Amino acid sequence: MTFLLILGLLRSDNHFLNGDAVMPRLAQLRQLNALALQRGQTLAQMALAWALLTVTSVIIGASRVSQLEENVGAITNLAFSAAELQEIERILAST
Repeated sequence: MTFLLILGLLRSDNHFLNGDAVMPRLAQLRQLNALALQRGQTLAQMALAWALLTVTSVIIGASRVSQLEENVGAITNLAFSAAELQEIERILAST
């Protein structure tokens, strides 16, 4: 569920942002973004790479060429260390 936020489904009218859920979700996004930067990726790229751990393909949406280029950039680092996966799970469990 939390990776839906990363994959671009986080909008101001989304129920994930109602009430007391805002601050914990933003904290998660900040932590995941920091991990993505350590990996040399954007948050969206790391989310796509993470999604590809469990499926053989993902459907991406892009309205600009720059978005498509960023999404394709996810394939430059598909490998996750055990420590990175543990950190992602820790962050996702912190709600």
